[in-house]
Amino acid sequence: MLLLMRLLAILEGISYLLLFGFSMPLKYWANIREPNIYIGYVHGVLFICFIILAFVFCRQQGWGLRRYFSFFLASLLPYGTFYMDSKYLMPLGKEKA
Repeated sequence: MLLLMRLLAILEGISYLLLFGFSMPLKYWANIREPNIYIGYVHGVLFICFIILAFVFCRQQGWGLRRYFSFFLASLLPYGTFYMDSKYLMPLGKEKA
């Protein structure tokens, strides 16, 4: 479950950066709308999956709602999921190895 959570955190962060750093400028500055549609769909699915998996993962780890809300907040901020991965998820992987 830890590996899945880490992978999803990284993919969600990448999709966030692609959406707002690549496809939104194309949509509004170059009037090219197609990349925004597809990247937006992918980001939306990854965001929902991340939020659900973060809740399940926090429950499994015995963490409270405060930690879950930090994961939720991180999913709303640029580079937030990368930070959460390095602060909370990567150390768990080192403990179990």
